[in-house]
Amino acid sequence: MAALAPDAIHGEFVRLAQAGLTLHEYARAGVRVLRRAVAFDAAAAVWFDPAVGLPVDRWIDDSGLRRAEIELDAADIDKFRELGASGRRAARLSEATDGNPAGGRGHREPPRARGVGDELRVVDVGDSGLRGGMVLYRRPEAPDFTARDVNVLASLAGECAEARRVRLEQDLSADGGAGDRGLLVLDDDDGIEMADAAADAWLDELRATGRRLPVVVTAVAARVRAIESGRTDGAATVTVRARARSGRWVLVRGSALGNRGRALRIAVTLEPARAPELAEVIADAYGLTARERRVTELVAQGLPNVEIAGQLYLSPYTVQDHLKAIFEKLDVSSRGQLVARLFVDHSLGRGRHLSPATAFQRA
Repeated sequence: MAALAPDAIHGEFVRLAQAGLTLHEYARAGVRVLRRAVAFDAAAAVWFDPAVGLPVDRWIDDSGLRRAEIELDAADIDKFRELGASGRRAARLSEATDGNPAGGRGHREPPRARGVGDELRVVDVGDSGLRGGMVLYRRPEAPDFTARDVNVLASLAGECAEARRVRLEQDLSADGGAGDRGLLVLDDDDGIEMADAAADAWLDELRATGRRLPVVVTAVAARVRAIESGRTDGAATVTVRARARSGRWVLVRGSALGNRGRALRIAVTLEPARAPELAEVIADAYGLTARERRVTELVAQGLPNVEIAGQLYLSPYTVQDHLKAIFEKLDVSSRGQLVARLFVDHSLGRGRHLSPATAFQRA
């Protein structure tokens, strides 16, 4: 089968985005497309909430290589963050370890000892932060990935914005049901001490395979523990957005309940994410910069260009230029259409407007 060029791969990803697949189905189909451009034996993917930098889901295709994995511990996640912060979008392990994929900084165990050879990592990074990452693996006896392989993956990471927008629009227009707020309580080993019926329903919808807790729940609990122990800074309540199997978005909040001796119990609530919580997700999907988001927020508050310029220490002409760019990115022609695109709760199926004044602060 002839290798696909990057522009053809991009077109295939857009087509897949229009097919209404779940996130894991989309990843599985996308890997089949990638194999027509880059040879590899296994793949693993992880998705993040860019606003807080926490993983919310993962998927592993180890059908060709049983030892492929993404551990989702601090060391492994940091590799994605470091790659994103470097300004690059893809890198080979053989490149990062001076041509020696049997070792390298940050590896708990040499890849070849784990039964894998070279790795190629790619990240999807936006103005709001890290959205996701993927690792492609080769067998120990296979040749290393080439510079051409790296360039193909890097170009795709920057060109899949259209597919991301298509999937988001499908999510927002889908009627996934209202859903009640659920509550569960975790012990210090992430064991479930208590879960109400609504929480059980959310857990079923968020789990990928098996009966383990969803990635987003364990990530939120780990962040709460890190804050409580002083290992990291942050608000007492950790809030993360995740995409469920149905396509609807879920708001997951975690907070400490206090110590029982040395054990720290974590309360986690799960509920449907509404337009204010998704405003930043939508803005990110359309490629709005941080400054453009701030302009949009002030537009949503009803401020004229002169007042927006005063608050942002810009000239009114610069504000107008920002608005022109925002209108083009979101394919709208008026302020009203702009506010509706970002702040209407599409998931309700009734076009109900929610207050946009604090949407980006809450997101």
